[in-house]
Amino acid sequence: MDIQEVCDGLEFPEGPIAMADGSIILTEIKGRRLTRVTPDGRKETVVETGGGPNGAAIGPDGAIWITNNGGSFEWLDVNGLTIPGPTPASHTGGSLQRYDLKTGKLTTVYDSCEGRPLWGPNDLVFDKQGGCWFTDHGCSTPHGRNYGGVYYARTDGSLISRQRDHLISPNGIGLSPDEKVVYVADTNLGRLWAFDVTEPGVLAAGPGFAPGRVVHNLQDYQLLDSLAVEAGGKVCVATIINGGITAFDPSGTIEHFAFPDILCTNICFGGADMMDAWVTASSTGKLYKTRWPRPGLKLNFNA
Repeated sequence: MDIQEVCDGLEFPEGPIAMADGSIILTEIKGRRLTRVTPDGRKETVVETGGGPNGAAIGPDGAIWITNNGGSFEWLDVNGLTIPGPTPASHTGGSLQRYDLKTGKLTTVYDSCEGRPLWGPNDLVFDKQGGCWFTDHGCSTPHGRNYGGVYYARTDGSLISRQRDHLISPNGIGLSPDEKVVYVADTNLGRLWAFDVTEPGVLAAGPGFAPGRVVHNLQDYQLLDSLAVEAGGKVCVATIINGGITAFDPSGTIEHFAFPDILCTNICFGGADMMDAWVTASSTGKLYKTRWPRPGLKLNFNA
């Protein structure tokens, strides 16, 4: 695989969006902003979001929707690498934000559900109906952890629903091509979950005592981050420690594509044939581009 460095100097990049003009808009979690990266590697700030912008996606209204963790990490320098640490005492929760590309207006649409704060919104995906599935990664506390969950929200601000609760560390989220399954990567478990969808915005009960179906558990100490789905249904999850992208087949088999960073955090697809792939390498602050062996799934909304 031919891996090309597009740019460096990013402050913990995540949430890449492949734009129609060939640029990538991504989040800089440590930098607290959205940034546009042009094909020749130039960087320009799109908007200062505050908090910790994590995931980003184009919504049905053409705006960029952002899962903002509210600044849920302290930042550690470990041998020159940027590593997310514990949640600072100043953290009070996160939010789902909307940035209007035309007007430049940034608004907070949701910061709680049923009276409980969103602790650390992490990643998101829109279904064909224009609803937003997103994960809350949770956050650490001095005595343990506030657990995360899986949510569904309408973009008009009229509904937010917690569809799964008490998950350890839900991170990446995506939909199967037929939108009958929501996939969620659990960071600390190294596990890819599959949740069956009964109707838009509603998940079926899990089997037995489990919250969902287990697609695969990675061996040894590997962590999972955000993801994108291929057109054929494989789920490509950014992998930490064993740095790169792990492609999970729904049958449970996997294949790994190595990238030069132990802390790869996300992947997105684009280009005319959807076989261009961009990967955020966060501990070194770089964005890479490569040709993927299979086409990615075109998202429902693009700009």
